[in-house]
Amino acid sequence: MATSYDLDPEPLISRLAGPLLPADRQAFREATEAALEAVPCWGPGAVYRCVAALQREFFHPPSDHETGHPLGVGSRRPSKLASAPLAFPRVPTRRKA
Repeated sequence: MATSYDLDPEPLISRLAGPLLPADRQAFREATEAALEAVPCWGPGAVYRCVAALQREFFHPPSDHETGHPLGVGSRRPSKLASAPLAFPRVPTRRKA
């Protein structure tokens, strides 16, 4: 039994274009429309895989310094918890034999 439905990929394209830089959004839309027009029949899973793969090509993550989360040796701030004095210093106890 064949079913036909009208698959509108526009909401998916809009959602995946959101995290892209404004300069890359239009190029991403044009690339997805060209890719979707190349094959006449797409299912929802195939559309998602195609559009998600294209989004990875256009996505440029911000640098660690822009986000405030630098990684690597010497990039972490000193821990207030580790450098603070103990609230309850350990008292040596005897062990029962």
